[in-house]
Amino acid sequence: MSKSLIEELPRIVSEGRREAAQILERLSSGTQIGLQTNELVLPSKDVSGLFKGSAPQIPNAFNMAGGNGEWMNRLIYGDNLLAMQALLAGDAQTGLPSLRGKVDLIYIDPPFDSKADYRTKISLPGTDIQQKPTVIEQFAYADTWEEGTISYLRMMYPRLVLMREMMSNKGNLFVHIDWHIGAYMKAILDDIFGKENFRNEIIWKRRGGALNNYKTFGSITDTIYYYSKTEESIFNPLRTKESPEAQEYIKQRFVYDDGDGRLYSRDPVTNPSSTPTPSLIYEYKGYKPPEKGWAFSYETMVEWDKNGKLYFPEDKSQRIRRKTFLSEYEGQPIQNLWSDIYVINSQAKESVGYATQKPEALLERIIKVASNKGDLVCDFFGGSGTTAAVAERLGRRWITCDIGKPASLVMRKRFIDQEVKPFLYQSIGDYQKEAFRNNKRYKHVGDLSQVVLGLYGALPFTPEQTNDRNFGYIKGTRTLVMVDSPNRLTTAATIRRAVEAKASLLGGDWDKVVVLGWNFAFDISQAIQKYEASKVEVLVIPPDLLDKLAKKGYKKLIDDRSVRFSSLQYLVAKPLAVTPAGELDEIDVELENYVLLSPDNIPLDDKDKEKLQQVLERDPLSLIEYWSIDPDYDGITFRSTWQDYRENIENDNDPLHCVYKTRLRVPHKDSRQVCIKAVDVFGFESQVVESV
Repeated sequence: MSKSLIEELPRIVSEGRREAAQILERLSSGTQIGLQTNELVLPSKDVSGLFKGSAPQIPNAFNMAGGNGEWMNRLIYGDNLLAMQALLAGDAQTGLPSLRGKVDLIYIDPPFDSKADYRTKISLPGTDIQQKPTVIEQFAYADTWEEGTISYLRMMYPRLVLMREMMSNKGNLFVHIDWHIGAYMKAILDDIFGKENFRNEIIWKRRGGALNNYKTFGSITDTIYYYSKTEESIFNPLRTKESPEAQEYIKQRFVYDDGDGRLYSRDPVTNPSSTPTPSLIYEYKGYKPPEKGWAFSYETMVEWDKNGKLYFPEDKSQRIRRKTFLSEYEGQPIQNLWSDIYVINSQAKESVGYATQKPEALLERIIKVASNKGDLVCDFFGGSGTTAAVAERLGRRWITCDIGKPASLVMRKRFIDQEVKPFLYQSIGDYQKEAFRNNKRYKHVGDLSQVVLGLYGALPFTPEQTNDRNFGYIKGTRTLVMVDSPNRLTTAATIRRAVEAKASLLGGDWDKVVVLGWNFAFDISQAIQKYEASKVEVLVIPPDLLDKLAKKGYKKLIDDRSVRFSSLQYLVAKPLAVTPAGELDEIDVELENYVLLSPDNIPLDDKDKEKLQQVLERDPLSLIEYWSIDPDYDGITFRSTWQDYRENIENDNDPLHCVYKTRLRVPHKDSRQVCIKAVDVFGFESQVVESV
C-alpha cells in the first residue's frame, strides 16, 4: 500500500534539504553556473518603419551593466533552480555581485495543476494553431508531476531554500497557490522560513460565483502565503476605497452634505485614552468636554473650527463632531481578504494573451506593501511578466525568470512596449548541465544518445574506442556523429567540441562531423558559419521523439523510418543600403525571407502541421514574432537598439505581422557590423550579421 502524502512529507523535506545543501556547497567550492547574455535590450520599438534619432552609442556592451556600478534589470530564460544558482554565484561578465542576501521581495506564482494544458495558442494570418511545450519544458513538467503532489513539493523545496538565501533581512516572500497544493505548501514554507515568520494567509477572490455541476461549492479564490525572512521585514500598510467593506462604509457614513455637494461623515472627537487627560478637558463654544477630554488640544480645535472641519449640534448637550470629507477619506485598511481586485478578461487593456496572467492591481498591492522604491523584486516563475512590469512602474529594480520560451517572448515584448529601462535578456550558460547531470530521470542519458544515433543511422563506438557515448559514426564512411543532450542548448561551444573531436577522436582524419541537437542557442547559425570550413553539419532532433518512442518503441521507428532530422531555420536579409547624411549614416534594413525547419519537427499536432505548411508557402515572414537590430555589433553582445514585433500596431495596425523594413540613423563609421536577430512564433532564434 502506497504511503499517504503526510507520510511522504519527511522524505520530501529530507531530500529537499539535501539537494539545497549540495547546491550551496558547490557554490562555495567555486563550481558555478554562469549566465549567458543573449541580448542587451534598449527599448525602442518601431512606430513608423523609420528609426528617428541616433542609436545609442555603447562602446562597451556592459558599461551600463556594472562597469560603472549601475544596475540593470534582467529577464532570464531557463530553469529557475539554475538561474538562482547563477545569481547567488554572481555574474562576473556583467559585473553583478552575488545576490545572496540582496533581494527585498519575491513573488512567485508557480503552476499548481498537474492536469494543466501547457499548450500555447498561436494566431497566424488566416488560422490558429496550438504549440506543445518545448523539449526542455516537457522534461520540466514531467519531473514536476511524475508523482503528483509529492514531485511538486520536492521540486519546490530546494527552490524555496535558494529564495531564502537570496532574501535580505528586510525581505518578504509571497507564494501564490490554489486549493490543490495550499495546505502542503504551507507546511513546507513553515519548515524553511520558520512558523514564526509566517505573516498572513491572503485570500484573493479572483472571480464571482457560478453554477457548479458537482457536489461541491465553486472555487473562486486563490491563496497567497506571505512570509518574511526576519522581524525586520518591510510592511507598508495600505488602505482602499474599492473593497466591498470600504464601499459599505462610505454608503453608511458619508451621508451629510455641507450644501456645496461635498459629502462628509461626522466622527467622534473624544479622547481614546482609558484615563482622563487634564489638558484635553476644556469647554468649547458652550459644549462641555467628554469625561476623558477631547481628542486634541484647544489650539487644534480652534484651527479645525476656522477651516470648517467641525460639526456643532444644535443641542449643546451633544458632542462636537469632526467633519471627514469623502475626498479626504483614504479608505479602509487592507486586511487579508482581497475581494476588490478582479481577474483579467481577454478584452482588458493590460491583457497580453497569457493564460495565467495576473492583474497588475494584485502585484501593485503586494509590491507597495512589501518593498520600497529602489528595492530589488524577483519573480522566478515569470509567466506574463506582470511582477517585473509593475516593479518597473513603481520604481523598483527587478529580475524575472521562466523556463517557457513563449513566456520569455511575451515578457520581452511587454517590457519593450512599456518602454522600460534597458535590461538584459539572458539564459543559463552551458544550459541545464547541472540539472541534466543530477536528475534521476536522465541517468540513462547514454542510452538515449545511443537511440538517437541508431535512428539517424549511425553506429555507436565501443567502450574500448571511447567512453563518450554521445559519439558514433556512419558505417562505411568517415562521418562522425555527435548527439547533444535534450536538456541543454546546443551552442558555439558544442560545435567547437565536435570540431575538436573530428580532429582527434580515434586518430582524427574524419571527413565530416554531424551534430544532432534538440534546443539551440540564439547565435548557433553564426557558430556554424564560423566553423563552416571544418565540415560541420548541424541537424535538429524531432522534439516529439520522446513521445514517439513511448508510443511506438525504438524498433518500430527504425522499421518505418519515420524519424526525420532537419536543418536549422535561418533568416535572409536583403543587402544593406547605406546613405551618408552629414555626421550620420542612414542604413536601410529589410528582411527578405524566413526559412523554417520542417513542420514535422515543430511540437504540433498533425492538423496544425498542415496549417503551418500552408502559412510557410504563402507568407513565411508572418512567422516572425519579434526582430531587432544592433547597428554596431561588436561580435560578442547583441545590443538591441530597434525592435518590432507582432501586436505592435503603432506602425502598421496589423497585429499578425511585423514591419519588415526600417531605416536607422546612426553616427557615421567607416566600417561597421550590423546584426539582425529574429525570433519566430515558436521561440526559435536566428540572426544575420552584415558588414558595411
